[in-house]
Amino acid sequence: MAEQNVMLEKTLISLLNDKKYITLRDILITMNPADIAAIFDMLEEDRLPLLYRLLPKELAADTFVEMEPEAQELLIRGFSDSELKEVISELYVDDAVDLVEEMPANVIRRILSQADPEMRKSINEILRYPENSAGSIMTTEYVSLRPDMTAAEAITRIRRTGVDKETIYTCYVTKDRYLQGIVTVKDLLLCDDDEVTMKDLMITNVIHVHTQDDQEEVAQKFSKYNFLALPVLDSEERMVGIVTFDDAMDVMEDEATEDIEKMAAIIPSDKAYMRSGVADIFKKRIPWLMLLMVSATFTGMIISHYEEQLGALLCLSAFMPMLMDTAGNAGSQASVSIIRGLSLNEIKFSDILKVIWKEIRVAVLCGLCMAVVCFFKIWLLDGMVLGTSGVDAVVACVVALTLAITVLLAKVVGCTLPMLADKLGFDPAVMASPFITTIVDALSLMIYFQIACQLLGSRMG
Repeated sequence: MAEQNVMLEKTLISLLNDKKYITLRDILITMNPADIAAIFDMLEEDRLPLLYRLLPKELAADTFVEMEPEAQELLIRGFSDSELKEVISELYVDDAVDLVEEMPANVIRRILSQADPEMRKSINEILRYPENSAGSIMTTEYVSLRPDMTAAEAITRIRRTGVDKETIYTCYVTKDRYLQGIVTVKDLLLCDDDEVTMKDLMITNVIHVHTQDDQEEVAQKFSKYNFLALPVLDSEERMVGIVTFDDAMDVMEDEATEDIEKMAAIIPSDKAYMRSGVADIFKKRIPWLMLLMVSATFTGMIISHYEEQLGALLCLSAFMPMLMDTAGNAGSQASVSIIRGLSLNEIKFSDILKVIWKEIRVAVLCGLCMAVVCFFKIWLLDGMVLGTSGVDAVVACVVALTLAITVLLAKVVGCTLPMLADKLGFDPAVMASPFITTIVDALSLMIYFQIACQLLGSRMG
């Protein structure tokens, strides 16, 4: 797809240079708005306004929604008031809200000044809801039907008002803004009796969300129930809007990206990598790097404490990286599984004992298997074949035993910390690889030197 976009971009630029605007327009109107936006995002800034103005009104608005905020801002600054008003009038409310949230203050004032009073009121209402809540991602444009409407009257209403709604497939039966039930267009079209009322046709057991619900929980409902839209109720149980599946998909993508960044010890950013400056990336990464660097000094303190013993049997130092890396990997495996389970609501804090018991059994199997392989590798390969000084069956036993114990501890730590963080109200993704690795590194070294002192005491002085 990227190669096709590059080729298409070259074709469009060539036509633009030759001033073949009719041909350009004919090509653009056959394309999907998302593909047009991807092409526009690759164009030079001075080319963008001219190409955008070639698009028909509705296609231009759909393309505008799909474009990156920087390109949107560039176009807005170049729009006349009438052009800006035309674009805003074609936007759905939730898309208009997203646009306002991304723009600087001076651009926002201009956008709101060109929005009609009803649109401006809807934007301000949605902006009052907490960030990352259901209310902040909903749209107020939905099809509302009365309980006493007949099927024929409902279809007439959909035809009359549906053009301005984000979705018309699911219609909401309300009375004094209280949700009574839902009716789909499929139900209306297949209904044999045009005089049947919505009260008789509607489904009353409606799954819904509230304006204050977390957007991630809302997205999970879409994944669970395969809905196209979800009704949103306020604190008084009155219907105020809907969340559509495309907004839920955006939430899923944003939440997954945020979790990945946190698991990699990066402060989440709302900017794409290629659009982030060096200073922005530095600010997002340096705090965690500093914290992890300081916390890693505990590892150095443990090594310094056993410096004498290490000096007496230098071969022990050769196996330290392997032990720490294996422990870190084992802890990361457990933490990633638990963090994913927590985010999908498959695991709750009440399951902590079950989780620990399961991870212990997994750790025993993994630890024993790795310990056996490690023992024979060190004893036969390092000791006998390579003839590494000081390496014998007892040293191999020390390393193998340490490996088995550290894998067990790492998996217990890896599964426990995310659940504790979640219980305390922190994002469990924070307790991922870098943080857990630092902890298990220190534990593995302490166990290693303690076992070595017990089994190799006479040789270590």
